[in-house]
Amino acid sequence: MAETSAINIQQRIILETLRSTDQGEWKVLILDGGSKKLIDGVVREDDILELNVTSLFTTNRVCIFAGAKDGVDIEQIENRRPINKEMDAVYLLSPLPHILDCLMADLERRRYRRTFLIWTSLLRPDLQHRLDQSPMTRQHIVHASVLNIDYYPRESHLITFRDPWSFPTLYHPACDHLVRQHMNDLAQKTHLDQYAKYNHDFPPPSPRPRGLLIITDRTLDLFAPLVHEFTYQAMVHDLLPLVEGDKIYYKSVESQGKDPEISEKDSIWVKYRYLHMKDLLEELVKDFETFKKQNPQFANSIKDMLAGLPKYQEGKEAYSLHLSMTQDAMNVFQERRLADIASVEQSLATGLDEDHKKPKNLADQIVRLLDDEGVQFPDRLRLIIQYLLYRDGLLPPDIQKLLEHARLPAQDSEVIYNLELLGAHTTRILKDSRPVAQYPFGRKETQAPPGNESGLSRFEPALKVILEEYSRGMLDQTVFPFTKPHLDAADGLMGQDNVSQASLRSAKPTWARTRPSANEPRQRIIVFMAGGATYSESRACYEASQSLNKDVYLATTHMLTPSLYLRQVGDLNVDRRRLDLPADRPKSRAPEHLFEKDTPLPPPPPSHKDPKSQPPSDGMQRLRVNDEAVQSRPANGRIQDYRPSTSQSSSSTSGRLTKDRDKEGDKKKKFNFLSSKK
Repeated sequence: MAETSAINIQQRIILETLRSTDQGEWKVLILDGGSKKLIDGVVREDDILELNVTSLFTTNRVCIFAGAKDGVDIEQIENRRPINKEMDAVYLLSPLPHILDCLMADLERRRYRRTFLIWTSLLRPDLQHRLDQSPMTRQHIVHASVLNIDYYPRESHLITFRDPWSFPTLYHPACDHLVRQHMNDLAQKTHLDQYAKYNHDFPPPSPRPRGLLIITDRTLDLFAPLVHEFTYQAMVHDLLPLVEGDKIYYKSVESQGKDPEISEKDSIWVKYRYLHMKDLLEELVKDFETFKKQNPQFANSIKDMLAGLPKYQEGKEAYSLHLSMTQDAMNVFQERRLADIASVEQSLATGLDEDHKKPKNLADQIVRLLDDEGVQFPDRLRLIIQYLLYRDGLLPPDIQKLLEHARLPAQDSEVIYNLELLGAHTTRILKDSRPVAQYPFGRKETQAPPGNESGLSRFEPALKVILEEYSRGMLDQTVFPFTKPHLDAADGLMGQDNVSQASLRSAKPTWARTRPSANEPRQRIIVFMAGGATYSESRACYEASQSLNKDVYLATTHMLTPSLYLRQVGDLNVDRRRLDLPADRPKSRAPEHLFEKDTPLPPPPPSHKDPKSQPPSDGMQRLRVNDEAVQSRPANGRIQDYRPSTSQSSSSTSGRLTKDRDKEGDKKKKFNFLSSKK
């Protein structure tokens, strides 16, 4: 559904805003490092060029004249750029202090003719005041707007802020004084009241049921980052060597230096990423059978069949990639004894065994796995942590015995005790009267059909329970209180859908109504999770979208894999200086060269060559093209326009160099071409 994809929504916002600046003239598009990443993620270069805007997609500058698409004028605000007072500029910038300094430097130097200013999100009030008070703003900025797009759509319904430092900022003891500012920054990205304050036409009238924003953090569910998930996406991120950055690549031995990218452009990935691995294998086999029926000339073997599809190279590479990833993931599954581990994990995470009864002899099963040489150290650590969460803490001697069986490195014990900083109970005292903690949403498990192998995937994240309870109007308001007064009891929980959509500021929070019909606009639900979210929670949101007939989006600071989660928990007791937090780095500053005065070009050095050996420059200046004198090359090295005059005689010979006959004799005398040979 393209109209509900977060990627397409952000792309449409950017392009429509750039299109609004189009007045039939070419402009220079200027980005900064942050806004460039936003643009690169969702907009193609050709989309920019079609709007009469030169764009920025590489770090090398290539001059372009209007209309050319084989070159792109690269303009990044932090870089050195030529002054071009004959062109308008469109600035698409991040609302940061040093970026504002760069902009003010450009305005002071009048680098461009006019300025169209677009911010990716709202400026801080003090920065906005500084911009408003500048006389250069009134003289040069002809249009200013705010897009509120300071986020990175990773999938159609998954959004991240690419902020892994959120986790230590929220939970490291030495960062307590940073939490308030961090939450204010996150609130600016997720809350729309401030945006609506400056955009009185937002939200526009719509028949769509009013949306819902659920705000939570990583402490909501401590099991989800630890339990082995065997759906395709979660499994490969957990078990395979994926390289994650601005893009995701699969680093395999067979890639031969060119790691394939995993993205939304891969239709196989998009179609199958939430399937259980067992179901995925069946679907891939069906797809291959379909290929065979459609192409009977191919051999029966998969290898020969793929080799016979050269004109379907893209599909061939995609199937090869996913066959390889699937096989590699299953190999790891076998090597690491994950079937045995997952059976115990499911009982710990759900509180029930496969017969839906209270599990027995879990401690003995865990000790046997900890002693097994085939179980790797990270899996042993995950087992111990889940057992502590299941028991709501153990006696310190019992924890030590488990660590001795696991033979874990000393630093791994710090991971266990650091869970206290996330609200977990890892230790108990003898004869502790403290009751076992109850999860606010219970331990959720799926009801698998008898004999179904998905018994290894009975656990469901707490986030899925929250969405289901909300859809039934049963979400606990003591756990998720309204940020604004809810409807009066007399109005009932179902009356919210009749509230006008015209004003977000006056709107009251809402509950869901009965399931809408397929033709009605679907309600949009955004779940924001600070401190990182897991791929199992992303999968839960997609499944809730299908089962509840709503558009559910997961937004988070960053995506967590089990290994990253354990590493970040382990860092909660290290010296803060080792964390490399953005708040501890030197403040970014505008480059000094932006404030340098223009210096005139030095004169050319005097020539010491023999004048007789020089070309007849005076005579060359008298050469004519179509009876029009060839204009000299300017100091900047660029040829000026020399179009023929409309009053030019029709008897002129086109494209032919001729001499001025009236001065031909003078030239011969001056240069004495003939006499010098005598």
